[in-house]
Amino acid sequence: MNTDHTNIAVGKYLVSPLAKPQGAGLYAASVSIRSGRGSATHDRVLRFSGLFDSAAAALHYATEHALGWIHERSAPACA
Repeated sequence: MNTDHTNIAVGKYLVSPLAKPQGAGLYAASVSIRSGRGSATHDRVLRFSGLFDSAAAALHYATEHALGWIHERSAPACA
């Protein structure tokens, strides 16, 4: 069973973190970062290689990395 976290809307993006049990009480983290609408929807999925001791830790890690990814793309370009 996968553990979903509440989706988070950040500007034009929808962040959906996921924790997947890997056995022995460990969890893998991934996150979907969606933008656009209808046939112009783009969904970037990031899967992380580390394992976490809890679903909450995996969800937190995935969410923080997604927010960092969004922030990098939203920052004004340096001259």
